[in-house]
This record gives sequence, C-alpha cells and structure tokens, in this order.
Amino acid sequence: MPTEQSPPVSRRKLGIFGVLAGIVLVVVVITGIRAREQSGEKLREWTDDQAVPTVAVTLPDSKLTNPTIDLPGRLEAYQRAPIFARVPGYLKSWSADIGARVKAGQVIAEIEAPDLDQQLLQARADLASQKASAKLSEATLNRRKTLIASNFVSMQEIDERTADLSNKEAAVKAGQANVERLEALAGYKQISAPFDGVVTSRDTDVGALINAGGGSGPAMFTVSDISKLRVYVNVPQNYVPAIKIGAKAVIVVPEYPNRTFLATVEASAQAVDVSSGTTRMQLGLDNSKGELMPGGYAGVKLSLQRDTTPLQIPSSALIFNQSGLRVATVGPDDKVLFKTVTISRDLGRTIELGSGLAPEDRVITAPPDGIADGDQVRVAGAKGSKPQKVSEKQDVKG
Repeated sequence: MPTEQSPPVSRRKLGIFGVLAGIVLVVVVITGIRAREQSGEKLREWTDDQAVPTVAVTLPDSKLTNPTIDLPGRLEAYQRAPIFARVPGYLKSWSADIGARVKAGQVIAEIEAPDLDQQLLQARADLASQKASAKLSEATLNRRKTLIASNFVSMQEIDERTADLSNKEAAVKAGQANVERLEALAGYKQISAPFDGVVTSRDTDVGALINAGGGSGPAMFTVSDISKLRVYVNVPQNYVPAIKIGAKAVIVVPEYPNRTFLATVEASAQAVDVSSGTTRMQLGLDNSKGELMPGGYAGVKLSLQRDTTPLQIPSSALIFNQSGLRVATVGPDDKVLFKTVTISRDLGRTIELGSGLAPEDRVITAPPDGIADGDQVRVAGAKGSKPQKVSEKQDVKG
C-alpha cells in the first residue's frame, strides 16, 4: 500500500529544486547586471574626473618691500664753460693744457690783436682832440661873458657859445666811453678761467687765427668744475611719482666695477618727453676726490616710494592673446575667471601688477592650454588648504 505514493513525492522535490535553481540564476543575473552598471558608472566618473584639469594656485603677494629701478645715466660736470674769444686776432700763447687744474681768474691764454690796439690808440687820440676843443670852447665862452657889460657881444652869441660848449662836452663823454669800451675789449686779449676747475678740452694753438664770438668754430678751451657732478637719467613716466626729490640713488660706473657711489635726486624736468615717454631727472654726486669723469656712462639704481603696496604674481601666470593681458583665477565654485591686468614692473620670476587683481584672488600659476572662462578645474593640494603666496627676491630690470 505505501509503495503507490512514492512517485508524486519525488516529483515535488524535483520541482522545489528547480524553483530554487531558477531563483539563484535570477539573483546571479541581477547581481552581474548591477555590478556591470556600477563598473560603468565608476568608469564614467573616472573619465569625467580626468577631463577636469588640475591646477596649482597662489595668492598675490603684497609683501611691503623697498623696491628699486635700474636705469642708465650720464655724468656731467656740475659747472662747464666753453670759452670763446671775445676779440679777434692770433693766439700769442697758452699756459693750460687738458687735464690742468686752474683757479678762477687764472690766465690760460693770450691773444695778439693789433687791429684792436690801433683802434684803441685812435680812440684815445680822438678823445684828446675832443677835450682840447671843449677846453677852447669853454675859454671862449668865458671871455665873451666879460664883454656883456660893455655891450660888445649880444646875448645871442653868448647862447650860441654855451650850446657849442655843451656839444663839445658831450663829444668828450662819448669819446671817453669809446675808449673805455676798447680798453675793456683789450682786457679780453687775456683768456682767464671763470671758476676753479679742470681744463677738459683745448682746441687751439699758438698762431691760430681767432674769431670773436661763439658761432664760427669750436671753443678755444673748456673748463669744468668736477668737484661735484650732475647725473642725468630719463625715468619712465609710470615711475616718476614714486621718485621724490631728495631720494637717494646708488651709482655704478664701468671703471670701478666693485664700488658704488651715493647720489641724491635734486631736480625733475616736470615734463614728459613725447619722443621717449620719459622724464629727465638730475642727481647730485660728490666727486671731491676727482675719481669720476664727466661725460661717462653710469648705472643708476633709484629707490621707489609707493603710497600703496603693489601685488606680485609669478610671471608664468600671465596670458597674452587677442583679448589682451590677462590672468586666470579660480572662483569660489572652482571655475575659471579671467581678469585683465596691467604690469607695473617686470621683476624676472615675478611680475608686479599695477591693477586688475585683489589680494584674495586665487591665481593659476601655470594655466593649461585651451583653458576658457567658466571651465571647471580642480585645485591641486589637500582639500581646504590655503594657497601659498608668491615670495620672490626683487630684481628690477629697468
């Protein structure tokens, strides 16, 4: 009797095993599909992450420094006088050659002027004749006045004699003035130094024809006072407000490569040369030892005084294209924001900006190619870390 129920039980067990196997198969399939979707999602995330560029940023440096600017300059004598002849003639002698130190009033040359000498002799003779005529006119007038009481002469004649005496006396004064003028000119036959200094040029010799005035040839001598020198330097317009009268400057010259000299800003032209865009400034330099030579080249390092502290960024952060000079910054949402800037000074590795940035702007130090305004970027470094400021030693290239 029991043997008749066995087949149905076996079939039920097989049915249960089939259902379980189907469930397992469905679970495996679902797990595989989900794993594949997760893998694809991770791949997409990785791809998207790789598409977002990673950039290094820095904050503009606003460190207060004592900036300087290097410019070429020219040394000139504090006083320089080209000496021309005042009278024509021939050079009779000279006593001071180039490099000679002379004192004010010292005679350094003498001119032979025979024409002037003859003019002076003639003027003196004319003066003597005029004095004699005036003396005779005065004697005649006095004699005529004694005859007025006897009515031998009329008052008309007395008036005429008085006027004649006045004319003769005026002629004497004119002759005297002419003599004094020629004597003054004769004094210029001796060429003397106008001040203490050094003879820096001599362009004449004994027997040379001398022409009066300064428009017909080079100066006979040039005397320069080199105990103090003027240093002339052309300052670019944007630096002029930062250079004050009385500011100190350091001077270097080729002949003393290991030495420096101290100068002081004395004057400014207060005008911009339209051809160069610079302002001419004058510096005073003590040269009491006579070590420096006028006319020489000098390197001038000027101190700049700023009312505000300028910002500095790495030179690699600059972008120059058809849109002008710009800097790429990273906003709070980690998106690129371009800002137009102006350069104040090129310091080599760093750039001093005139305008365009704020101290809190995050500047991309090396912008990648093809970066555009609004692009999403990833800031390199630990999350939440503060960018380092630029800190470079200043080395001005004026």
